[in-house]
Amino acid sequence: MKSTVERFSDRVENYVKYRPGYPPELLAVFHNEMGLHTSSVIADIGSGTGISAKIFLENGNRVYGVEPNAAMRAAAENFLQEFAEFRSVDGTAEKTGLPDGAVDFVVAAQAFHWFDREKTRAEFARILRPNGFAALVWNERQLDTTPFLRGFEELLKKYGTDYEKVRHDNLDKENLKDFFRTDFRSKSFLNAQTLDFEGVKGRMLSSSYIPAAGDSRFEPMNAELRLLFEKYAESGKIQILYNTNIFYTRL
Repeated sequence: MKSTVERFSDRVENYVKYRPGYPPELLAVFHNEMGLHTSSVIADIGSGTGISAKIFLENGNRVYGVEPNAAMRAAAENFLQEFAEFRSVDGTAEKTGLPDGAVDFVVAAQAFHWFDREKTRAEFARILRPNGFAALVWNERQLDTTPFLRGFEELLKKYGTDYEKVRHDNLDKENLKDFFRTDFRSKSFLNAQTLDFEGVKGRMLSSSYIPAAGDSRFEPMNAELRLLFEKYAESGKIQILYNTNIFYTRL
């Protein structure tokens, strides 16, 4: 099995095209609850292809995108090339390579469940300035709010390799409290994608636990997905619903 760092290397194209972004309410939390302003410096840990970094770059912030996977880091550099304040960093959550007290905010979007939590917390505390905030963010796909989403979840369980192990909802409040070691706040917002079949397929294939083309399970999985899509699509589209969750506190 691929290492945690390398498991997305063959998923980059689909990740760039088909992963959901984040609703505008998310940035409002940083502004209203954590005092984000344009001069704030952000470390985006496990920054991937740059989806989360773009939110802060558009706000005028300097962002250090810390990403250990070379293919994803290159995709982010291409995706964010128009932003002069983006800094691409080859590093990990446990060893970012950033100086002590370098940033006002540490953000991890869609990546926290891959980290060594003990080492990561120490690194976050090291690179944060006094009174700096740590924020964990992820889009959590709704599992059973529509017939399509129920069928999609069953498909992922059937064909996913270690799907049950790496789900975000394996993280509960006790896990987060152990990480933050202080009281933290949380908010959740509705998020959605409206996709055609290629979009739904690409969204599925962006996940590291799904068999890729060439795997013996790929064709039967793809056939089942098409049947599921055709059963529930309206005007050739399907909506995938998410809860965008944020957990944040001063470390």
